[in-house]
Amino acid sequence: MERIGLVVPGEPLSLEPLAGGVSSDIFKAVTPRGTACVKRALPKLKVAADWQAPVERNRWEVEWMRVAAAIEPAAVPAILGEAPEEGLFAMAYLDPERHPVWKAQLRDGVIDPAVAREVGRRLAHIHARTAADPSIPERFATDHIFVPIRLEPYLAATARAHPDLAAPLEQLIATTLGHRLALVHGDVSPKNILVGPDGPVFLDAECAWFGDPAFDLAFCLNHLLLKCLWRPQWWPRYLDCFAALQGTYLGRVDWEPREAIEARVARLLPGLFLARVDGKSPAEYITTDADRDKVRRVARNLLAHPTDRLSHVSESWRAEIGTHPRRTA
Repeated sequence: MERIGLVVPGEPLSLEPLAGGVSSDIFKAVTPRGTACVKRALPKLKVAADWQAPVERNRWEVEWMRVAAAIEPAAVPAILGEAPEEGLFAMAYLDPERHPVWKAQLRDGVIDPAVAREVGRRLAHIHARTAADPSIPERFATDHIFVPIRLEPYLAATARAHPDLAAPLEQLIATTLGHRLALVHGDVSPKNILVGPDGPVFLDAECAWFGDPAFDLAFCLNHLLLKCLWRPQWWPRYLDCFAALQGTYLGRVDWEPREAIEARVARLLPGLFLARVDGKSPAEYITTDADRDKVRRVARNLLAHPTDRLSHVSESWRAEIGTHPRRTA
């Protein structure tokens, strides 16, 4: 930890592993100078499939946080130090008592559309400001990271699992790569968002990329649809959050026609939806064949008959889960 400036030689250091995602080791570091969160990227992600990714991605995660901090200061933790050649950095430790994970709140019935609206507002603000920043394309030329971490395991792998849908899924990859408009976070998921006293805090930007902002909105909306299967007794409230997030975000789009980005999100969303049951990173809480088949029915139909409206996507999902018997949590 001396390399990133957390301690000097001879100072005591305590490291405690923290629960995290599949792509990194995360530690709580306690030093005489205070407490920090240390993150180290892994070359092979912790999933069953062979999913490799360059550890240098932490360099761009740190850079995304610095850019976002200049736009929405309360939306990211402070960066305390980094060793980019080792895929290692430290950031401010945010006490989970005051900064609960949004995914845990959604699981436990704390389902507040106001949080979704603020996620949408902050995300749209970051996209809008970076769309107007001519330095962003060169600073985040990270196709070599975004493709193997996002497009290949989600869309390309799903195309291999559903050969009859390969053409539309491959077209989604081409469309995403063809729109270079703003700074993309790449993993806007409730598990990577803390609900702090000053609003949502975004973590885990290791897929940061100059590209299509539609990916971020679709990625987060996808999780709100999937949560309807996790806690089915609350599915109407998850869809309320879906509406709040997309409505707030789209209402703040000023870098392109709102209809254009909504159409890309509405077409990408079914591909990401299907990927969470048949791609390389299946959602861990979708555990029954019946639930996986619900996802497949809706996603396959929307991929075969695409829509340009997000309301049509949510209505298709509402029709599926609202007309089938619901499990109890």
